[in-house]
Parts: sequence; structure tokens; C-alpha cells
Amino acid sequence: MSKRTDNRHRVATICREATGLPHHTCMQWAADGLISRSLPVPDAEGADQRALEAELLVNLANGLRHEQLGGAVLGLVRAVPRPEGAEFWVHPAMGSKVLSVLLPRIDSHRTGYGLPGLRPVREGGRVRLRSLRRNASVVLVHPDPAWADYLEGPACGEHIWWHHRDRMHPAEATWHAGPREPSPDRDRLLSRLIRRTALVNATGSAHGWANAYSRGDREVSIEWCCSVEADDLARRLRRSGLTAGQAGRDRSGIGRLAFGDAAVIVRKGPCGLVPRTLSARVGAC
Repeated sequence: MSKRTDNRHRVATICREATGLPHHTCMQWAADGLISRSLPVPDAEGADQRALEAELLVNLANGLRHEQLGGAVLGLVRAVPRPEGAEFWVHPAMGSKVLSVLLPRIDSHRTGYGLPGLRPVREGGRVRLRSLRRNASVVLVHPDPAWADYLEGPACGEHIWWHHRDRMHPAEATWHAGPREPSPDRDRLLSRLIRRTALVNATGSAHGWANAYSRGDREVSIEWCCSVEADDLARRLRRSGLTAGQAGRDRSGIGRLAFGDAAVIVRKGPCGLVPRTLSARVGAC
């Protein structure tokens, strides 16, 4: 095996471990120059795309917490992270839960939930989530082609994503959807994290769940008890390029992976927490 081929295998192995993609796909990306040893998982190109993916991660982390199945900590089992956008494969039993967490709604107390300006568009068996606030979108993929049929049926009054398909609801503009000030560092770091779905899911491999949540505007924590060691996960995340490009401003600790003013905290605790039961299937109403 030539040195070049060996290097491609190494990079492809890191890519596969981080994203859940087949090895041959990552090998082709390495051959095409899409990934490298310094960045084994492609970054999203464009500030809007990075911001949207970061917002999706924060909403999924806070919306699911340790209410997951099959180790899908963010409700996702695979990422296809292309520079122009990303596809995320949804856990078969969590599809409607993921959509219910992300799609904006407003309750009788005028409290908003979900990601402001996010709208679903059916593309066969796939669902594209496009943003009215940004020039960006992502695609959700599910093994059941009919998994999101309910999106096209009548919805309840609180589901403003259905009633305002091509325009913002007046209340959406007031929701806190991300950092109070723009944070390119936060958007790059958290966009990278959601693109490393398989590594995130390593924290839920023992019991099927982990506790993920955001702290403030620019920090996300993942806590779990068994499975991978925290220092090993941090090492694997760094090897995957999560904090690549932060030379000279690294404030990372063993379990703190920082990029500028943003950080991801990975922490392992005692085995004692009992996960909540996943909520019932959430349809249009």
C-alpha cells in the first residue's frame, strides 16, 4: 500500500468514526480532496449554513436532553456533511419527536418553542428544513418513506410552521434563537459537532441515552455515565478536527473543547440517573 493510499485510509477511518458514513464514501472524499488529515469531516461553507446547523444542535440538545432512544443523543444516527449543506439520518423511532422539537409553535400563553423561521418541505421520503431567516437548509432522512406524511395534513393552531409556510409569524422575531450577538466561533464549533453525530452518540452507547444541553449562548455540555471515557472522547473529537484552526487561542481542558469564545463540554459521571420515557409520537396536532 502506498503512503498516499495509507493516509487516505487513515483520514477515511476518522471520517467514518465521526459521521457514521460508509468507509468507501469517506475514501472517495479523501481521494477527491474533500477531507484531509487536518479536517477529516467537511465544514459547512457559508456563515448562514453554519449558523443554522449550530441552532439545530442547540435545539435538539435542549429539546431531547436524556430523552432519547438507541443512543441517538440528538435523535440522529448518521451525518452526510457536505460543504454546501448536510443530510442527517434520523433514528427510526425518533423522527416525529425530532420534528416536534425543531418546528416552531406557540402555545396558549404565547410562549414560543422550536427554531424560529424553520419550515419543512417534503422531498419524497425526505424532509428539507429550510430557514426563512437564513439562506440555509438541511435534509432529514428516515428509512420509512411515509414517516412525515402528517406534515401535509391539517395542523393545530399553535403550529405556526404550518399556518405561515412562506413568512415569519410576528411572534417568531422575538424568540431567542441563538447568541444575542453573532458568534462565528460558536457557529463553526457547533456546526462541526452536529456533523460528528456518530462520536456524539458514543456517549449513549451503553444505556441508549445521554444528557445534552446548552449553557448560555455559546456552550454545550454532554454528560453520561457509562460507555466511552471522557478523555478518550475528547481526544477523538479533536482528532476529527472539531477544534481545528484555533491555534494560539486554545483554552481547552481535558473535557473542554474550545473554539474562540465557544466550547463543548464532555463529562462522565456516576451511573445513577434514570432516563425519562420518550414522549408519545407527536403528529401535526
